[in-house]
Amino acid sequence: MSQLERMRAAMQAADLPAFLVSDSINIRWLTGFTGSFAYVVVTETSGILISDSRYTLQAREQVNDLPTETFSNPTKPNEFLYSHLQQLGVNRLGFDQHQVSYGKHAEWSEHFAGIELIGHNDPITDLRAIKTSEEMDRIREACRLADDCMAHVTDGMRPGITELELLTRLETFLRSHGSEASFAPIIVSGPRSARPHGVPSQRALQAGDLVTIDLGAVVDGYCSDITRTVVMGPATDRQRTVYGEVLKAEQAGIAALKPGANGREIDAAVRALLGESDLAQYFGHGLGHGLGTAVHDTGRLSPTMEQAIEAGQVWTVEPGVYIEGFGGIRIEDDVLVTPDGPEVLTFFPTQLMEIPLEG
Repeated sequence: MSQLERMRAAMQAADLPAFLVSDSINIRWLTGFTGSFAYVVVTETSGILISDSRYTLQAREQVNDLPTETFSNPTKPNEFLYSHLQQLGVNRLGFDQHQVSYGKHAEWSEHFAGIELIGHNDPITDLRAIKTSEEMDRIREACRLADDCMAHVTDGMRPGITELELLTRLETFLRSHGSEASFAPIIVSGPRSARPHGVPSQRALQAGDLVTIDLGAVVDGYCSDITRTVVMGPATDRQRTVYGEVLKAEQAGIAALKPGANGREIDAAVRALLGESDLAQYFGHGLGHGLGTAVHDTGRLSPTMEQAIEAGQVWTVEPGVYIEGFGGIRIEDDVLVTPDGPEVLTFFPTQLMEIPLEG
């Protein structure tokens, strides 16, 4: 079943005779179009992708399942869209109530005479959670590239190199392999590693530092996301102990990702495990998130969200502890849920890596 067929089936189940897709990630998932501006109208039997003249050729090249139309000045977007809604015979139109602003809804209400606007969840957002075999292959390739990039970055680590120099090494590797970072990479060292989302700085790596590297790659629009924490030189007893507890928590979280499980309960079990060593108090973020065409894709493993675990989903599992004055340790892998249980897609070693200080 194609993405468009899946969309139409979901619309029928939601009693939506027509739907206006406006989120760029959802548009790419549905059509393959990667431009910065477009609308897609899907009806029970037809549809169209609308963009502007910047993307006339690109839309024709990338979109196969729907016709494409573009406009140029002085045509106004709302007028162009409305004319095509009329041509398609749309009188009831669903739209993404979480993505469309109040102001945009007001514009449409004024311009789309005779069309009932229906605020609704975009069905694609939920459809994205269950990956097809083709999507899984792209994510696997993105994970392979992330593994290789992590190896390249850690191979270049030495005392005196700065976090920003490592960032340049990371980004150059991805670009040279036809990819890009799936998010702004995190490289933080020493006391700065206690910042879960710290921004790389001019700080130079020093002996004894904990260094956290969080990176991801993009392959044909699909993302990966991996984190490792290493030590510059021999690890202290405390570093080994805390690292071991975080690794044990990550392994438990991965093992629990089975169809029928509940993401909130998995998160709670991991926190309870960290609590046995009095580390749960330093774990402030959620255990993981969905992964796909967005690095933070549909779904969360967190204390605040009931999340059904189903075969075909891809999750990050990333427990971390962040202790001021000591540093932070996070270990993250990407995991596919299969009918038989979890399949880890990232393979860079998770055992504690001690970076040689010389040679």
